[in-house]
Amino acid sequence: MARIVMKFGGTSMAGMERIRNVAARVKYVVEQGNEVAVVVSAMAGETDRLVNFCREASALYDPAEYDVVVAAGEQITSGLLAMTLKAMGVEARSWLGWQLPIRTVETHAKARISEIETDALLAAMTSGQVAVIPGFQGMMEDGRISTLGRGGSDTSAVAVAAAVKADRCDIYTDVDGVYTTDPRIVSRARKLGMVTYEEMLELASVGSKVLQTRSVALAMKERVRVQVLSSFEAPTQNDIPGTLIVSEDEIEDSSMERQLITGIAHDKNEAKIIVTRVPDKPGAVASIFGPLAEASINVDMIIQNDSKDNEETDVTFTVPRADLARSVDILEARKDAIGFRRIITDAEVAKISVVGVGMRSHAGVAALMFQTLAERGINIEAISTSEIKVSVLIDEDETELAVRVLHTAYGLDAEQTAA
Repeated sequence: MARIVMKFGGTSMAGMERIRNVAARVKYVVEQGNEVAVVVSAMAGETDRLVNFCREASALYDPAEYDVVVAAGEQITSGLLAMTLKAMGVEARSWLGWQLPIRTVETHAKARISEIETDALLAAMTSGQVAVIPGFQGMMEDGRISTLGRGGSDTSAVAVAAAVKADRCDIYTDVDGVYTTDPRIVSRARKLGMVTYEEMLELASVGSKVLQTRSVALAMKERVRVQVLSSFEAPTQNDIPGTLIVSEDEIEDSSMERQLITGIAHDKNEAKIIVTRVPDKPGAVASIFGPLAEASINVDMIIQNDSKDNEETDVTFTVPRADLARSVDILEARKDAIGFRRIITDAEVAKISVVGVGMRSHAGVAALMFQTLAERGINIEAISTSEIKVSVLIDEDETELAVRVLHTAYGLDAEQTAA
């Protein structure tokens, strides 16, 4: 018998037919003798609908009241799933964030989980009752409801799994696992059996939409074993694994051979900014990035060009595309203080990333990436690296070509099966 936390996203909960499908899968896992808690998202599109109501009510809405409104979506699906499970003969009840409680800190609409009280939850699970918990929500110190920010249900599930010391946290989505790249771009992309926390964190941060970055970071911190599965397969196929996200030690202890590169990710949510003729003196770069940090704008790739006569330099960097206009406004407002000549922008760029823990012990990964792109005439506009990742910025129109040629170059293509 295992203790399992199951999490179902918005597409899995989109309407009663899909909720019944989720209930059937939960029933199957319970009938295998497992203790089960379920974390649910709101129905697909419901949170957006509630957010729009808040904006219509007030352009400067109170974040605490915003949380009251947008938390309703998960409350509805948790109640409906508990009802459906009971109708199928499975003992279940819903537990709202304030009832456990799931305690949160910091700020409304972007709260962080600090503690989950588990006495009542564990008592329910050990008695055979399925605990159905709305994701995305918790309770502030003053007793008011809070939300974790968009995509927070994955984080809720991992936090619950850590709190109850679950054997595994199964995250059910509209895909059946983590692939070497987007199968819609590369038909021969392979589903991965195991991925390290570090690799999944890098993949999530550079464009992979399978898991939310914050949830992966929490899983790594708490060493929660996470499995990504499809919620649209028949419940009787539960024994067929998706992708396990685990520690590097667990992968090394398994019999599988580690790949040099785990996957290729792409992200079109990038925009490039060039600040020209910045004074080449101490503090000049800080005067650019300080105001952006104060505005909570995340800067990614950064390049400082060679100084022009040791007096001026150009600074190139990327920001999320949605923050481009705001970034330019902030810098233009400080033009005299920074002392730059002008700002050049380009929103038609994309970031391509090669990820794999094998980079730590193998040289030439970046060189192969650069050579492969050069052979196809793809120009690199910026580069950034980490211990297990190399990212480049290219023209957006060349995204799919770059992903395909790199996938092949690193030997990630699956073998074609005979017809």
